[in-house]
Amino acid sequence: MSENQAPNQPIRFSLPSKGVLAEDSLALLSRCGLEVYKPNPRQYRATIPGVEGLEILFQRPGDIVSSVRDGSVDIGLTGLDVVMEHSVPEDPILILHDELGFGQCKLALAVPENMDSVTSVKQLINYASTLPQPIRIATKYPELTTAFLKPYALQYHLITSEGTLELAPSIGYADMISDLVSSGKTLQENRLRMLPDGVILKSQACLIANFDSLENKPKAMEIVRLLLEYLEAYIRGKEYTALFANVRGQSREEIGTRIRSQHVISGLEGPTISDILSRSGDTNWFAINIVVRKDQLFQAVNELRSIGGSGVVVMPVNYIFEEEPPRYTAMLKAIQERKNNKG
Repeated sequence: MSENQAPNQPIRFSLPSKGVLAEDSLALLSRCGLEVYKPNPRQYRATIPGVEGLEILFQRPGDIVSSVRDGSVDIGLTGLDVVMEHSVPEDPILILHDELGFGQCKLALAVPENMDSVTSVKQLINYASTLPQPIRIATKYPELTTAFLKPYALQYHLITSEGTLELAPSIGYADMISDLVSSGKTLQENRLRMLPDGVILKSQACLIANFDSLENKPKAMEIVRLLLEYLEAYIRGKEYTALFANVRGQSREEIGTRIRSQHVISGLEGPTISDILSRSGDTNWFAINIVVRKDQLFQAVNELRSIGGSGVVVMPVNYIFEEEPPRYTAMLKAIQERKNNKG
């Protein structure tokens, strides 16, 4: 247990305090059925009704990483880029989920548009070799940028800045930048372009936790499992849709054979086929219930039609719960490996 927490203190879960990452974090939790209740917008504490023993805190993304690392916070939601930039050897931070589906961006090298001869890292090296001094790179991510450039024979000088990096080349205090890129619009507006092979890290929002909290606090483990259950079930559910249709046939087995002959409508584990209690007494009608990927919906409808399906109804899938969340299983494995390494 962290020295910063009292024995009976609630489990702490930190979320971003402002900006798009904050808004999307709250929206995701709400869609997962874990809506954050914050009665006073000026407060930096909140709760999730129904999750007993959990306190929500609001911090800057970088502070979330620091707080989870020192154990004053048990769980955090922040950008993967921040986590990786501030990682340390034998880091007490465990990444629980790194594909939450928002906050997507790339940490990448970008050069001025007028640097015509530079369209790759190799060409950047050639260009830098013609300069009288090392090429200057402005960045907020010195650790990740240094690690990326280490294999290259590039003579460079990093300028760490917390300001607006896109202005650095135009006002002359750097030759190029290493920065986060989402749509690329900001780069274009400042006459910069990203090097296609200069992507240092693909990032998005991620869920992290303190190893010691998971090992020593049963309540923390319980809450993390709940979070992973709902997050994984919701994120997986977004990719699928449910279809219901009526099909005439001689038996469920005969209809099942027809369905299995198709590519898409065999479902996740197989179709659900049930009898229809027809008003007319016709016993040759059956109901089919299947789950398919959303990007296969049109093909699924055509396949249902091809086997005699009619009245196809499409319904959203809110959650798909596995027997056990895969990332929860991965977490248990990581905890056990850490214990083994400690000896």
